[in-house]
Amino acid sequence: MSKPNGPLVSFVFLLVFSSIFSPKLVFGSVPVHERIIKRPDPLRHLKHYNDVFNVTNKHYWASTAFTGIHGYAMAGVWTLCGVYLGIFMIFKNSITSNESSSSWLTVHSDRYFLLLFILFLLLTLFAIIAASFVIAANQISQHRTKKLKNTLVKAGHEVTQSIRRLITAMTRMQYLLLPYDQKTSSRLNVTTHRLGRESRMIRNFVRNHEHSLDVAIQVPYIAHLGIASVNLLLLVAALVLFLLHWHPGLIFIIVFCWIFTALCWVLTGFDFFLHIFAEDTCSTFEDFVQEPYNNSLSSLLPCMSSRKSEKILTEIGSTIHDFIGKLNSKITEVCTTMGLSEENFEMLGFKMICDPFSGAPDFNYEPGDCAKDAIPIGKIPDIISKFTCYKQNSTEACLENGKFLTEDASNKALAYSYTVESMLDVYPDLQSLTECTMVKNTFSEISLNQCKPFRSSLLWQWASMLSLSISMVFLVFTLILKAYQQRGRNFSICSVFPNRSNSVNVENQNVQ
Repeated sequence: MSKPNGPLVSFVFLLVFSSIFSPKLVFGSVPVHERIIKRPDPLRHLKHYNDVFNVTNKHYWASTAFTGIHGYAMAGVWTLCGVYLGIFMIFKNSITSNESSSSWLTVHSDRYFLLLFILFLLLTLFAIIAASFVIAANQISQHRTKKLKNTLVKAGHEVTQSIRRLITAMTRMQYLLLPYDQKTSSRLNVTTHRLGRESRMIRNFVRNHEHSLDVAIQVPYIAHLGIASVNLLLLVAALVLFLLHWHPGLIFIIVFCWIFTALCWVLTGFDFFLHIFAEDTCSTFEDFVQEPYNNSLSSLLPCMSSRKSEKILTEIGSTIHDFIGKLNSKITEVCTTMGLSEENFEMLGFKMICDPFSGAPDFNYEPGDCAKDAIPIGKIPDIISKFTCYKQNSTEACLENGKFLTEDASNKALAYSYTVESMLDVYPDLQSLTECTMVKNTFSEISLNQCKPFRSSLLWQWASMLSLSISMVFLVFTLILKAYQQRGRNFSICSVFPNRSNSVNVENQNVQ
C-alpha cells in the first residue's frame, strides 16, 4: 500500500489555520461598498467623522454619542434653569414680606383655577401613559437586545467547539503518524498547540465580552425602569398633594420632578444614540453578508477571501482524493496479482473505497455522491485485518489463509487510513471555519430576522422617553403655576377653588 502525502496534509492544515487566525492575512482595507458615516465629532472640535462603522475607533463612538445632543443639551439647560429659579425664589422670599408677595398671578388668577386644574390632570395623564410606554418599550428592547447578544455569543461558542473538534482530530493524527512520519507529526503538534491557544483566546474573548454585554444591557434597563417608575410615583404624589392642598409638600414634589425631568432628557439623548448605533450595526451586518471580505468587521472577525479559501480547500480535497485513488489502485493491483476475478474480488469483501471528493479541478466535498457499493474509509481497518498476518501466526498458515500483509505494513496502512478518516470527520468544521460560514450565517440571521424588531424597539423607546420628557416639562410648569395660585389661600380637601371668605380677604388687602 503506497504511502500518502503526509507532509502535504500537514502543510495544508498549517496554511488553513495560519490564514484563519493571523492578523496579517485579514482583509482590513477600507471597504468600497460600505456606508460612509458623516457626523460631528466632539473630540475633533465638531469636525465631521468621515469614515465607516468601527467600534474600535473612539472618534466613531464620540460622533455617534453626539447624535443625542438634543437630550443632553436640554438636560443641561433644564438643570441650569432650575438652579437659577431656586436661587431667585430664595432671594425673593428673603427680601419680600408676605403682604407684598401677592403677585399678579395670585390676585387675578381665580378665574383660571379650573383651567389649570384640567390642564394639570391632562398632563398628568399623558405623563403616566408616556412613563408606562417607557417601561414597556424598555422591557421589549432588553429582550430583543439579549436575543441578539445570545445569537452572537452562541456563534462564538460554536466556533470554539469546531476548533476543539479539530484539535482532537489533529492530536489523534499526530500520534498515529508519530512512528512512521515524525516530521508530519511534529508539524501537526505545532498546529495543535496553536489551535489550542486560539481556542482559549476565543473562549476568553467570548466570556469577558459576554459579561460586558450583560452589564451594558442591564445598566440602561435598570436606569429606564428606575426613572420611569419614580416618575410614576411622583405623578401620583403630585396629584394627591394637589388635592390635599399641602403647599410645602407640593413644592417638594416640584423640586423632585424638576430633577427627574433632567434625568429623562439625559436618557432621551442616550436612547437616540442607541437607536443610531443600532442602525449602524444592522447596516454593517447587512453589508457583511453581501461582502464579508471587504467590510469594517473584518478587523474583528477575520475571514479569508473566497479565492484563498477555495484554494486551501481544493488542496485538501486534492490530497485526500489522490490518497483514496492510490488505495483503490493498490487494491486493484493486489487482486489482479492474486488472479482474483471481479466477482471473487467482491466476495472477499473488497470493494472500491468511497472518495467523497469530486475530481479536478474543484475537488468539492460531496460525501453523498459515493457509489452505493463503495465502502467508507472508516471500514478499511476491518478489511485490512482480514489480510493481516500477525506475528503469532506462521507465514505458511497466513499464506494458506490468504493473509499476505505483514503486521508492520498493516499498522502503517491503518495509521494513514485513520489519519484520513479523522480529517474527513472534521472537514465540515474546517470548511466552515475557512469559509467563515458560521459568521456569515449568524450575521445573515440577525440582519434578516432580528435587526428590524431590534431597531424598532429602540426607536419606540426613544420616542416614549421623549414624550415623557416633554410632558414632564409642561407638567412642572403647571405645578409651579398651581403652587403660586394656592399660596396664601385656604382650600377644602379635594376642592378646586379656594374658600370664598379667604379670597375676599386677600383681595381687600391688595386693594388697601
